[in-house]
Amino acid sequence: MTAEKAPAEAAPPEGSKRRLTPKMMIVGASSALLLAGVAGAAVWLWPKPSDPAEAKAARLAARRAATPASAPLALPAPAPANDGAGVGAAPAAVAAAHDGGSVSAPPEPVPQAVPEAQSPRSAHGSTAEASLDRLQRRLGEVLGGKGAIEASRSGELKVVSRAGGLVPVRHGDAAGPGRSGPLADAAQGVVLPGKAGHATRWSYSGLGGPQVWGKLKPEFSQCAIGQRQSPIDIREGIALDLDPVHFDYQPSNFSVIDNGHTVQVNVAQGNSIEVNGKRYALQQFHFHRPSEERVNGRQFEMDAHLVHKDAEGRLAVVAVLLERGAAQPLLQTVWNNLPLEKHEEFPARSQIDLNQLLPADRRYYTYMGSLTTPPCSEGVLWVVMQQPVPMSAQQIDIFSRLYPMNARPIQQAAGRIIKQSN
Repeated sequence: MTAEKAPAEAAPPEGSKRRLTPKMMIVGASSALLLAGVAGAAVWLWPKPSDPAEAKAARLAARRAATPASAPLALPAPAPANDGAGVGAAPAAVAAAHDGGSVSAPPEPVPQAVPEAQSPRSAHGSTAEASLDRLQRRLGEVLGGKGAIEASRSGELKVVSRAGGLVPVRHGDAAGPGRSGPLADAAQGVVLPGKAGHATRWSYSGLGGPQVWGKLKPEFSQCAIGQRQSPIDIREGIALDLDPVHFDYQPSNFSVIDNGHTVQVNVAQGNSIEVNGKRYALQQFHFHRPSEERVNGRQFEMDAHLVHKDAEGRLAVVAVLLERGAAQPLLQTVWNNLPLEKHEEFPARSQIDLNQLLPADRRYYTYMGSLTTPPCSEGVLWVVMQQPVPMSAQQIDIFSRLYPMNARPIQQAAGRIIKQSN
């Protein structure tokens, strides 16, 4: 991130009361941002023009916009974190709330006000120098370890980001005196809260998208630095005579909730699987569109993730690939019990038998990975059924109205062993 201050105006004739108005420019924006009130000066943020004539015109526009005396700059105080339920780092909590909840970006320190200059204003040069010194010092305090303010040659300040790169200021983020808006530092993945009580939630696109999951909260760090992340493109599996997965699914009561990230089905106790001699109890299952898993580069219409947990809190997820075809009776039962409002659990009066969701061919791929949503916890055993299950175009359309896209991008396999049963 680089910021430049326009060269100071020439000193006015003796006796003139006009005061010097230093400017500062933040490079890398497509919109302008004016902040007024630094010792009678104005700080103007605008995109750096590529043409010298455009640069001169931008400086003139900034001078016209600046007022001789302005009120102290006041930025909104950081909003308190507003964490939602449904996410956590502990495996036990994750199993019950996978794909649910909201997160808040840790608030960044922001200045409350920049004090007025105390020096006499008759000496134009000394007043401007004192104002710039205070501005440089104050900005340095705000940046902390994330950057530094450097004074290069006369009339220029540089704001250097430790992460490198430029800071984009979007049209929707622009703010003028008396207005506020969130400013996203794409180079560092940090989002500043805009209005009190508002915080960035993790999502599948926009400011809370997968590219910043690992920086929204400390417990989400695995989303960025993990080496065994999911989903992956399943290729070059080693064909082996693997023991079949034993599915112990029974007709069960269930409830449906739209948790803000997907449609999740909570199933009564009594359903489990047995893999490699270990038993995992079913916690819930949910859906993604399109499928998060790919097989030899092929992506499917949707997939269902059945999340299980063993007695020691370790997780095993069975993925069922869903393709366009005939109607799927179990899915229709789930859709018939969709709640009318998000985050409101709807108890169904009927039962479901998850054996109806499984393919006739029980061969599978298996590998070690992670949850595909924050906190992206690793150490998850994945079982991906090889044969897709059909669902109708109408059933796909119903889910698409709620979530047209809620799939995490493919992660690097990073040399992991992938087995497939013969």
